[in-house]
Amino acid sequence: MSHPTVTVRIRDALRYAQGRAEKLGRTQQLELGENLFLRIGPGGRKFLLFCLDGEPEPSAARAVAEALGLREPQYGWHQGETLRSLTVVEAGAEGEVPALPPTPDQP
Repeated sequence: MSHPTVTVRIRDALRYAQGRAEKLGRTQQLELGENLFLRIGPGGRKFLLFCLDGEPEPSAARAVAEALGLREPQYGWHQGETLRSLTVVEAGAEGEVPALPPTPDQP
């Protein structure tokens, strides 16, 4: 059975994922584009932005932080084994930025 396609604004999808991360205390992941992914950490006040091919643009991280309503976001980079990701944490948010899932070529 085929499910109907639903179009939502990206801001609404981000806020929904942020709410789930806060309510469930679990990381939520969204695909924002063909090669742009977001992991929102538990609590909804920190996220990691990554591409499977290349690096995300800092302007995308700023736009997501604004859409999520983060106050005083702190920006940084995380170098994993195969990917370099932008990290964004709201000043005062607890915990680490969520780790990336393994890529298909990693165990």
